[in-house]
Formats: sequence, C-alpha cells, structure tokens
Amino acid sequence: MEKYILEAEEALLHTYNRFQIVLDKGEGVYLYDLNGKKYLDFVAGIAVFALGYQNQEYNNALKNQIDKLIHTSNYYYNVPAIEAAMKLKKASGLDRVFFTNSGAEAMEGAIKAARKYAYLKDGKKDHEIIAMEHSFHGRTMGALSVTGNVKYREPFEPLIGHIRFATMNDFSSVLKQVNDKTCAIVLETVQGEGGIHPADYGFLKQIRELCDKQDILLILDEIQCGMGRCGTMFAYEQYEIVPDIMTTAKALGCGVPVGAFLMKEAVAQSSLTSGDHGSTYGGNPLVCAGVSKVFDLFESQDVLHNVKEVGAYLSKKLDDLMEKYDIIKFHRGIGLMQGLEFDIPVGEIIQKALSKGLILINAGPNIIRFVPPLIIQKKHVDEMIELFEQCLSN
Repeated sequence: MEKYILEAEEALLHTYNRFQIVLDKGEGVYLYDLNGKKYLDFVAGIAVFALGYQNQEYNNALKNQIDKLIHTSNYYYNVPAIEAAMKLKKASGLDRVFFTNSGAEAMEGAIKAARKYAYLKDGKKDHEIIAMEHSFHGRTMGALSVTGNVKYREPFEPLIGHIRFATMNDFSSVLKQVNDKTCAIVLETVQGEGGIHPADYGFLKQIRELCDKQDILLILDEIQCGMGRCGTMFAYEQYEIVPDIMTTAKALGCGVPVGAFLMKEAVAQSSLTSGDHGSTYGGNPLVCAGVSKVFDLFESQDVLHNVKEVGAYLSKKLDDLMEKYDIIKFHRGIGLMQGLEFDIPVGEIIQKALSKGLILINAGPNIIRFVPPLIIQKKHVDEMIELFEQCLSN
C-alpha cells in the first residue's frame, strides 16, 4: 500500500487529504484494503453505494450492457436511457429528465433552466436566486455560486453573481431576500455537508407556497438525501410537496458516474430548448443500464422499508450515545442520513475508527455523519456502535 500511496502523491493533484489506505474490493457492507484488512463501511462512497458491494444483479446489468453498447452520444436514442428516465419520472413525480455525469453538473443545469425560464417571461437578464447559508451544491462555478459557505466560494470569485443567501429554517430571512428579480429558491431538503440539517416541515411548506404565489421556481437538491436515504425515494415526499426542479445523483447510479436534473412539464415547456444545454456522456447506455437496475432492485429488495426500520434503530443508538458521552452535543438526521455533533474536532475520532476497521466521514470539523449502504442490518449498526465506542472511550 505504501508504494501506491507514494505514487499517488506524485501523480494526482492534491485536492483531497486522503486516508492512508488503498481500498481493493468490497463485499456487502464491507471494504477491504490491499493488505486484506476488513472495514465496516458507514460512508458508502459518500452516500453513493446504496446497494452495497458485489450485488450480482446490478453487476450483471452493467456487464451485459458493456457487451452491447457503451456510448453513442445524445444525437441518438438508446433504450437504457429511456427506461431509466421513465422509472425516475415515476419515482419523483416530475415530468422531464436530463441525465448528467455528476451532482454538480445537475445543479448547473438546474440553475440554467431557472434563469432561462425567468428570461423567457420578461426578457431581463438580472434575475436572482436565493440559496441557503451552510448549504453545499457542488464545486463547479455555478454550483459553487449557490453554496452557502464563504470558505468554498471566496478563492474562485467572481462567481456567476445575482445570488442572495438566507438562513435555513428561517422563513422571515427568506422573505427579506425576495424581490421582483427573484427567479428561484434553491436548497437541500436535508443539508449534508453543512451538518445534517433537515428542512423543517413548516419552513419548506411556506417556501412552496411563496414560490406558487410569486411564480418563483423551487429547486430542491436531493443529491445526497434522495434515492431512498431518508426512507422515501426522495426526501421531499415527507413534506407533501413537489419541487419545480430537482437534482439527484450519488445513489441514483450506485457507483457509476451519473446525475440528473428533473422538472415539471410547465418549466420544461418554458425553459431549456434545443442547443441550450448538452452533455457528451450524459445518459449514455452504460450508466443508464445501471440506473434502471437500481430502481428495479430498490423495489425487489424493499430498500425503503429497510431504511425506515434500520434508520430508526440507528437513530435510537445514536441518541443513546449522546446521553452517554458529554462530548456529543447534538444528534440530527432522517433515515440512514444521521449526524452527531461534538464539542471537539472529530478528525482524530475518525482516524481511530479507521484503525479499528470502521469507515466514517465528517460533515464539517465537529460533525460525524453516518451514511452507510441502505442494505445494512441492525447487526451492522450494533457492530458500528461497538467499534465507535472504543474510539470515544480511549
């Protein structure tokens, strides 16, 4: 492993402070490094590998597509993309799909759609978007522009501009930012990188009502919290609303690089048209074969029921930990998207966990998030808690 790590440090751009292990293979909810050490995975590639590792039906769907057709470009139709789009439409309650290669690209498309929608209404070019403080939408220039963390934005300014920031779960702060130039409000239904902060039910309902009243588009980022992680296919279902535009990625493909933005028919008919947006790789047959199979497996394996059941069990166990350890200040989350907030930096705890065979990740300097594969069982939660407590006690 040491040889590979040294070569990586010579060859790869240093934009990540990587953990000093080289992962080699996975099975179920476990990962193995090159030395054969076994790790319980409570990160799932940052909420990506919902179905766990070595799901043979999923693997075979990709293998079979590789032997047929991998790529054609979007100048032609392909069956996997059509099938995946129809399943995504049904699951989301939205009408039109554009496949991308990542979540950040999905957010770029959503921003463009919102601005084009507003431009077609009045021909003006000074429309504004309201985003939330402490949000995270990606690292490309548009997605970064609506990310509510100055640390991420400042080195790359000037960004796209005409962005205002409000406070999550404070409707009055949103109202203060609204004016006749506002074309969209964008937020994560559950903030991920910002510390696992779910939107309050009343707050999101008020945002939806405001958008309906003033013809403002509601964009919901479900890149991390969507695809079953919160116990429904998309987290906004729990708020009894539907966004005008939605972004998704991560577990959408369970490992293949794919994202998407979706919109209501009324938005699609009055926004992006031929030549306005594109992606050479977006929606190619290989990734869409994966997406299509993911939806099939979510249904056949009753993944959503498992998330509700095991998510409630995990939540109770994390509550118990908070009562037991004074350094844990808050516990937040929905389903299998949970976070513990500490009164100390958590980097050392995560390193200890790794040494004991438990993979965890932070969400800010003092929050540990738990985003395991959606197929985990209660026994895996128990195993995680046992290893985690060893890190807290020492």
